[in-house]
Amino acid sequence: MKKLNEFPEIETERLVLSKLKEEDLDLVTEYLQDRIFSDLTSNIPFPYTRKNAEFWLKMSEEAFDRNTGYTFAVRNKERQIIGAIGLHDRDGDKAELGYWMGRPFWNKGYITEAAKALIEFGFKELQFNKIYATYFLHNQASGRIMEKIGMEQEALLKQHLKKDDEYFDVMMYSIFRK
Repeated sequence: MKKLNEFPEIETERLVLSKLKEEDLDLVTEYLQDRIFSDLTSNIPFPYTRKNAEFWLKMSEEAFDRNTGYTFAVRNKERQIIGAIGLHDRDGDKAELGYWMGRPFWNKGYITEAAKALIEFGFKELQFNKIYATYFLHNQASGRIMEKIGMEQEALLKQHLKKDDEYFDVMMYSIFRK
């Protein structure tokens, strides 16, 4: 992955993707209180605390410093955080896409818009060959987002993720630079 010295800012029609900040954490903590986020993702705990948010911010900053990932705050044009999206390096030439959106902002196409911009950034700026994402089979909405952004179903990964002592199958979607 190509190393950028400054954390980038990406603007889309309705959104600004920018660096996570300490000031975002109260809203992040508030959004992620809803159990649905833990149920639909592999890495968001329930209950979600301010300490979880602080740890996430620290990990995001370290990933950027080590050139292993970019976690963007998804912001409206007023620059209020409404969700997050990230690309994390897996083996240098491919990256994993992950995202969440605050519940008041669901079903408005924001993640689709942010993900399209991030995929373009990943291919053009970071020179990835492949970007992939996975979702729990009970989270069909995430699969629809992956299709809308041009990803294609690649594989069903059996018992691929463990959460709360239970193994889950996940579907993997991917998209390639060429």
